[in-house]
Amino acid sequence: QLLVVAAPAAGLVEAVLVGPNEAVRAGQPIARLRSTDLLETQRTYLQALAAEQLAEERLKRDEQLARERIIAERRLLTTRAEYEYARTTLAEREQMLTLLGMAEEDARTLREKRQIAASLTVSAPRDGVVLELRVSPGERVAASAPLFSVAQLDPLWINLQVPLQQARAIEPGTRVSVPGTTAMGEVIRLGRSVDQATQSVTATVEVGAGTDSLRPGQVVSASVALQPNGTPQWRLPAGSVVRHAGQSWVFVRTPEGFIARPVTVIAEVPSATSIRAGLAPEDRVASRGILSLLAELTEVYGG
Repeated sequence: QLLVVAAPAAGLVEAVLVGPNEAVRAGQPIARLRSTDLLETQRTYLQALAAEQLAEERLKRDEQLARERIIAERRLLTTRAEYEYARTTLAEREQMLTLLGMAEEDARTLREKRQIAASLTVSAPRDGVVLELRVSPGERVAASAPLFSVAQLDPLWINLQVPLQQARAIEPGTRVSVPGTTAMGEVIRLGRSVDQATQSVTATVEVGAGTDSLRPGQVVSASVALQPNGTPQWRLPAGSVVRHAGQSWVFVRTPEGFIARPVTVIAEVPSATSIRAGLAPEDRVASRGILSLLAELTEVYGG
């Protein structure tokens, strides 16, 4: 979605033809460079063109002489090899002009009229919006120096930071919306690594609707529509869920005492925690005295 437009050759920036946040079309001129590299490449191209034409004339002459049996076949083979070499050299010089980004019209003028272009036009590689302008008119730039950043803003991607405990409830295809906007999309990729500072996983959300309401670099809060997987969801007081050995647990009361059951945390707020667990409506879950129960859990499972 994001492309960096670099200088095809070292030179002086004559003009910048677009501004930041301006929409551009593929092939639209966005800057002009005056480059000595361009002049040198055009000079060597004209030399190769003249050499190719001379080699072609020699080949035609020797082919005629060979038909009349005036020259030996070896000379004809040598002339033909020289012509092929000249053609290859010319094709190489043409590729160099293409790599420099020379427009086809300028290349045709150079080929037909032997008229050397003084400047090089840099064009937009695709439809998009100029997000960043990195040069100014009159500035000298090196070859491959970044000039512009051009982005396609539809669709957009959101890098969603998902707490590790909730990441288990998210999978590709999960629907996501941005409250307060019309933006909607779905998770297309869930990261495998965890940010050490925040203990979160990055989920990549592709927004296909409402992209006009978002801006690149904007910080947003997202609402995730978790897909049901057959396991009931429950909302418990915040202190009811404990974490041990990389797993979340609740303590369910039974006639023999409290037993620990693993659960999946899908959302947390200061006062409550939403979980997925195979609980029944009549189950009673401990919300106080958790430390003593946690000590028993540690004895059973270690850690």
